[in-house]
Amino acid sequence: MNIREALRHKKKDLQAAILFLGVLSLLVFASIRAYREYMRSAPYVSNERYPIRGIDISRHNYMMNLDAAAGDGIEFVFIKASEGKDHRDENFQINYDKAGHAGLKRGAYHFFRFDKDGTDQAQNFMRVVGDKKLELGVAIDIEETGNAKGVPRDSILIRLQDMVDYLNLKGYRVMFYTNRDGYEDFLMNNYAGMPLWICHFSSTPFDADWTFWQFDHHGKVEGIPGEVDMNVFIGSRKDWETYLNAMDPDIQ
Repeated sequence: MNIREALRHKKKDLQAAILFLGVLSLLVFASIRAYREYMRSAPYVSNERYPIRGIDISRHNYMMNLDAAAGDGIEFVFIKASEGKDHRDENFQINYDKAGHAGLKRGAYHFFRFDKDGTDQAQNFMRVVGDKKLELGVAIDIEETGNAKGVPRDSILIRLQDMVDYLNLKGYRVMFYTNRDGYEDFLMNNYAGMPLWICHFSSTPFDADWTFWQFDHHGKVEGIPGEVDMNVFIGSRKDWETYLNAMDPDIQ
């Protein structure tokens, strides 16, 4: 083989290698895109099985037309009130008022900080909620995402119990919002029978007794700019009425 032929073969090999790398890059890109789309795709949630739909909101949802959301089939809303021992959601009051005007059943939630005193957090929550009517009561959001790292589990459990005890003394039956990890780490063996609002993105929530299910972080609802968290109540419309009456006998 002379030098010219050798160079020609090397050129062909180089072209083949470039083609292979190009195809491989396209396959990797397509796989990543498909994975991301799969992770963003909400599970199918039957309207017949779960007819009561709701959302949860905070200041991150900006200004909303909750009357339009109600017209789009939304019946309840959990509104962020506070976080830690001193942070308060600046849009809680306006979101609360708008939800009431729209006829939505309202709950308020607090993002629990692992590294903050539980009683301080409960007092912060109550300063925001005050004596406002909450048809769905109060919820504590307990999850590792966005929380302090390296806090001993025993310390977290003590602080959580202090917060629960304070809210109980104020007359609230606490609900917990969490995902599978939070449930198994902090709730499963400590708060059996307490109302549970579960975050889970497969076709059915995992094996736990839950009342509300958050199934999508990327919902689209009339009156709300961008994406919003979607939720359902566990039961039928009759179950819903029974649940509301149990929360407040004066609800018609």
